[in-house]
Amino acid sequence: MRNLVIDIGNTRIKSAIFEKNELIGDHSFEEMDSALSFWKTMEFESCLVSSVRYSQEELAVAIPFRFHFLTHSMQLPLVNGYATPKTLGLDRIAAAIGAWHLAGKKPVLAIDLGSCITFEFVDELAVYRGGAISPGLKMRSQAMNSFTARLPIVEITQKPSNPTGDSTVSCMQAGIWYGVEYEMVGQIEAYRLKIPEIKVYICGGDSQSFESLAKDHIFVVPNLVLHGLNCILNHNVE
Repeated sequence: MRNLVIDIGNTRIKSAIFEKNELIGDHSFEEMDSALSFWKTMEFESCLVSSVRYSQEELAVAIPFRFHFLTHSMQLPLVNGYATPKTLGLDRIAAAIGAWHLAGKKPVLAIDLGSCITFEFVDELAVYRGGAISPGLKMRSQAMNSFTARLPIVEITQKPSNPTGDSTVSCMQAGIWYGVEYEMVGQIEAYRLKIPEIKVYICGGDSQSFESLAKDHIFVVPNLVLHGLNCILNHNVE
């Protein structure tokens, strides 16, 4: 069974073709027109769309093929143990499901490095328990600029060579970068103390910048959300 899964975010549109659970290829678009032109050339049997930008009704007019639309009422392949499930971002649960499936349906921590950093935990009973949310790299820079009189907005394109900065800019860069890295390492180790066999999957726009964290139990999978959407789609069409 060949699936098309589509994730429409605030700034970019991502999609992927899966053959059952195997990723065939993924693509990213800035505009809906270019995405539609590409999707029309693809052959697939089922489609799932997740969107924060357009409603299901708007997409039904724009997309010339049948699709499933991800909502909070859609059946999931695991139990959602979140206390307020209707407030849970659908990208968060998709990332958690993608990581859980890639981990062989065993305990997993999914970390999404986007505008915010989200930590998603699925336990050994296949129950999504929630996690944590904190500011991402750019948000930390913007916050220091907004809430102080003289600190600038700094760009961070790579890991600072030293955690000790020697100028205001380099101090901010070091504080932001290593703050995120140490936060991730601390969260991972806290979970590993309780569940030594837990696996960790890192995704999101800034994930490849932290590939140095990858090791035997930590994996960097930038398109983790698409894997989760495919898993949800398979669960609903099989």
